[in-house]
Amino acid sequence: MTRTQPHPGSRPPGTRPAGARPPGRRDTRRPAGAPPRTPGGGTPRTAPAGGRPPGPPGAGPSTRPADSRPATAGTPGGPLPQPRPTDLFADRLLAVLSGRRPVHYMLRHTRGAAYDDLAHLAERGPLRTAHGTCPVVRDIGYFVPRPGAIEAFARIGAGDRVRAMAFRLELGRDRRWRCTAVELDGHRRAPAQDA
Repeated sequence: MTRTQPHPGSRPPGTRPAGARPPGRRDTRRPAGAPPRTPGGGTPRTAPAGGRPPGPPGAGPSTRPADSRPATAGTPGGPLPQPRPTDLFADRLLAVLSGRRPVHYMLRHTRGAAYDDLAHLAERGPLRTAHGTCPVVRDIGYFVPRPGAIEAFARIGAGDRVRAMAFRLELGRDRRWRCTAVELDGHRRAPAQDA
């Protein structure tokens, strides 16, 4: 807002009362030692010190308290542990069978008849719940019949009901795991008859 008339008791521009600080001096009573405002309303720009970008206006050295959070289990800066393929695939299959993801979400993660089996299972929506309870993976177990193959099962819980899901993973030449078989509640789709 601009003034068209001087306010009663105001001084002419460029004059300051006796005892006022000259420009550039800081008022130690200001929070965080903020510098006084410049006549244009902005803060004066200075070159960054030590190659760091400038902080907020008037920010001095950091006076943050020490971090009192408990230390994390991993080493700082170290690699995070990778989730097991059984955990990843159980979550992926659950997302498709509960309707949270489309079937083609698993297209590059399946091989052979597993995609067709999954599409057949997902058509019926076996893990979709009407009362809003979202199914979750309660437990996962697995067996390694040979190197590069894992047979796994997962207990799926939705409310009071518990379902069983079994799947087989095989490691491809590209070192990626792919699902090669999937069953729900022990029921397997009848194999397609070749005509």
